Amino acid sequence: MQTILRIGTRGSPLALAQAREAQARLMAAHGMPAEAFEVVVISTSGDRIQDRPLSEAGGKGLFTKEIEEALLAGRIDIAVHSSKDMPTQLPDGLELSAFLPREDARDAFVGKAAKTIAELPRGARVGSSSLRRQALIRRMRPDLDVVMFRGNVQTRLRKLEEGVAAGTILAYAGLKRLGLEHVVTDLIPLDVFPPAPGQGAIGIETRIGDRDVEKMLAAVHDVPTGQALACERAFLAALDGSCRTPIAGYAAIAAGKLSFAGLIISPDGMQSHTVELQGPAQDAARIGGEAARSVRAKAGEKFFDGWL
Repeated sequence: MQTILRIGTRGSPLALAQAREAQARLMAAHGMPAEAFEVVVISTSGDRIQDRPLSEAGGKGLFTKEIEEALLAGRIDIAVHSSKDMPTQLPDGLELSAFLPREDARDAFVGKAAKTIAELPRGARVGSSSLRRQALIRRMRPDLDVVMFRGNVQTRLRKLEEGVAAGTILAYAGLKRLGLEHVVTDLIPLDVFPPAPGQGAIGIETRIGDRDVEKMLAAVHDVPTGQALACERAFLAALDGSCRTPIAGYAAIAAGKLSFAGLIISPDGMQSHTVELQGPAQDAARIGGEAARSVRAKAGEKFFDGWL
């Protein structure tokens, strides 16, 4: 059968699992075979740069740049991303037009020396490349040695086996999508370890005005996930969120109501400010922006100056 839609993705096992989930949902929604939805693997700068933190190399856009170039050039029709990797500012002509149903947004601890962060020996080494996770670990356990831990899920798990660190933190959603739930030694509650905005959600990026593609994606778009992400991304955007800014935010939707909890935290984990807001789900973006203004007012404009 002729290909109807070309799906662009990174080549990591997790990225491919997410692209195939999108493919499977499109197949089911439209009654078409796999051949109708071709998965196109694109190497990104973020995959190739492994020797330094993303905040030093250029930020979240390193995981999307080459894929977005292919989308704009018409070499692919849609791009499938981990929503937490998406910058708040997209290239001209592109938009996030659909979200698949969100997976569990919690972070998971994978420990070798202990089952939980609290049980780790004093001075134990914990690996993470996320400034948010690093800051939250330091808030919980200032005595731990937090080190950079780049690479895909399998690479990080291998580093653990090699003794590079006593534990690491990974998104539970990613582990579930890879069938690796069994490696988790502790699922960390959302109120203890709030997630990155967009964590657990697969976002689909398209060219603005591509009506045929939009119609196909409408059949797989999950409205509550889209509302939650609109709030979280508005919060991030209003705070100028980037890989240099430890920010957490999570919106939950129930019976048309949205509840949002946001956090900004210093990299050393010693200073933090929180915000909680509720409102109608259809006002998601407004609530996210209002939450950002509220937490910025609490923190003061100088809060970010020390590390930006």
